[in-house]
Amino acid sequence: MESSVLAFAVDLLDEGADLFFGNLSDRAGVGGVTLASVYHEARDVFPHNPRRVVRYLEPGAAYFRPDPAAWRGRRLRPRASGAIGDTDPFALASAEASRRGMALHAWTVFLHNDRLGFEHPQCAPENAFGDRHLTELCPAHPDVREYVRTLVGEHARYGVDAIRAESLHFHGLRHGYHHERYFERLGPIAEALLGLCFCGHCRAAARAAGVPADEVRAQVRREIRRCLDDEHAAPTPLAEIANGALAAYVDASAATVTSLAAEAAEVAESGGMRLSFMDGGGPGSGWLAGIDLPVLARTVHGIETLGYAPTAAQVREKVAAFALHGVRPSSLAVILRPMAEDCDSAENLAAKIDILRELGVPEVEFYHYGLMRLSSLDRIGAALGHSR
Repeated sequence: MESSVLAFAVDLLDEGADLFFGNLSDRAGVGGVTLASVYHEARDVFPHNPRRVVRYLEPGAAYFRPDPAAWRGRRLRPRASGAIGDTDPFALASAEASRRGMALHAWTVFLHNDRLGFEHPQCAPENAFGDRHLTELCPAHPDVREYVRTLVGEHARYGVDAIRAESLHFHGLRHGYHHERYFERLGPIAEALLGLCFCGHCRAAARAAGVPADEVRAQVRREIRRCLDDEHAAPTPLAEIANGALAAYVDASAATVTSLAAEAAEVAESGGMRLSFMDGGGPGSGWLAGIDLPVLARTVHGIETLGYAPTAAQVREKVAAFALHGVRPSSLAVILRPMAEDCDSAENLAAKIDILRELGVPEVEFYHYGLMRLSSLDRIGAALGHSR
């Protein structure tokens, strides 16, 4: 089983390559590192960082040095984080991983990008009222799709083995913007409807699939307004909105996501890389985000998910749920947390790894280098040694 730890470029730069990679190989005993190449805004606590404990990450920043030639003429371009200065963490990680015989993966957040959304609102999703969700990019927009393809291709020059594609889909209304507020209860139906994109590109894709997109948008707008006006209004079931056409509209959105993932996987393969599609929510949770798991499993090189759970039995259930949705364990990569609230011992973590081995899951990753104590890195090493 392949193993890796997810990490930030600032972990590598703050500690230095020798200490960083030494901890990965000597303490955690893993065979690779999954380094964030583009990441969203955050504020984190770093228990063992030698330079700081609390750090803010910039919105929608790149942690490699974009090639100007690759982005010439593109509307959307990644911007290197100020935290990396004049360095190129991916060049450093590539050289060190190669020297140590370790794999290098790129953990890439594609469409949850508030920097680009605010700078280019016309590329952001548009709800039924015409409001733009500026923390995201719409996967139907041609400039966004060009951005995704170019971004994938950029990783090939670093010798990246696999791209872990996070946020390569639509997002719901609640996706974690700071100071996000909802004082009146919207209800699950209104909230779901407010997260759908009705931009011109999404409506055109739906119409091409035979869906009356403008009628669906009008019906969705009326339904949301009804729920906003009256807290006691009984919501209309999603399947009944626009005489069932809403479901067809969402299916068209899923086709948009699948085709974009296919394009990204094709670029990755041409560069000698694999592309794994991250589905953090798991089966049954991603329909409104355009995640069609059975089709995606045949489209990309693998599916990655979160195995966050306190017991090995619950990890087994998560993997089994994917199998019921057409994703074989042999196509999965699973992320485990070797720390609270999921894990209290090396034995607990080893039992989860044993379950993944037994089911035939080929890759396990651990979240997250900088956000865990050094004792949790030791726990990974003990668990991997125990489970072999």
